[in-house]
Amino acid sequence: MRFLPALTRFAALGVAAVVGAAALTACGDDTSAAAENPYGLVQPGVLRAGTLTDAPPNVYLKDGKFTGFDNDLLTAVAEKIGLRVEFVGTDFSALLSQVNNRKFDVGSSSITITEARKKTVDFGNGYDFGYFGLDVPAGSPITGFDQLAGKRVVVVQGTVQDDYATGQKLDPVRVPDYNGALNQLRAGTADAWIAPAEIGEKSAADSGGKITVAAKQLSPTPTAYAVAKGNDALRAALDKGLDEVIADGTWSRLQEQYYPGRPVPADFKPGSGSVPVPGASAAAPSGSAAPSPSASS
Repeated sequence: MRFLPALTRFAALGVAAVVGAAALTACGDDTSAAAENPYGLVQPGVLRAGTLTDAPPNVYLKDGKFTGFDNDLLTAVAEKIGLRVEFVGTDFSALLSQVNNRKFDVGSSSITITEARKKTVDFGNGYDFGYFGLDVPAGSPITGFDQLAGKRVVVVQGTVQDDYATGQKLDPVRVPDYNGALNQLRAGTADAWIAPAEIGEKSAADSGGKITVAAKQLSPTPTAYAVAKGNDALRAALDKGLDEVIADGTWSRLQEQYYPGRPVPADFKPGSGSVPVPGASAAAPSGSAAPSPSASS
């Protein structure tokens, strides 16, 4: 009967060895998974980007393909860091929370950096600047942003234009998308629409003279791609890729493609600010209006 304790000890040692081997295997799997997906993406190798469908020339659908300055730039940035982009349409009001909840790896929608938004997501380096536009019905007496008190002003919910209107205590009418804002103006249920300037200009041009652009002003902060809070690896990689596409001329080429002739404000430096910008348009004072301004949300 003496062999039983020895046998029991042998069995216990065998179980411990199996457990230890399993633990080592699990650790190896974790290491391997981290190596295959260093940026914590929804799908390794694929950058899943939340974007909009109705905000040209920045982000929009054309012939079933997501395109625009922001999205084409993101595609080029992703290529620099070895990733393929998969775009998915969403509403701007939900975009930042969807990014932070990891439904999307990145938000691409001319997202203006604000302190409030930094509480929800992290931002990469700025890649563009933008203007606010003020659209009004033809014949409106409104000619500037300083004449909106007491007026019915429409904005897209969650945008920087919403922030601006709220900060000015305008009690804006909030709609989920740009088409909704335009419809309010067309129907006469809003006196003015604070819009990303390029979208406002295009809407006015397509209105057959029913809508005009009353004013424009430069947005105070740049636009950037948004990533989930704490995803420093992805943020740093996107910043690196952005500097590379600035240096190789892609950023300047896309600027000219989507905003032909638009000068860059003298104090705006895309990316880290340390990379020369080949082919950039002549600088303009930051407070001046410029032709074909970009949209920002």
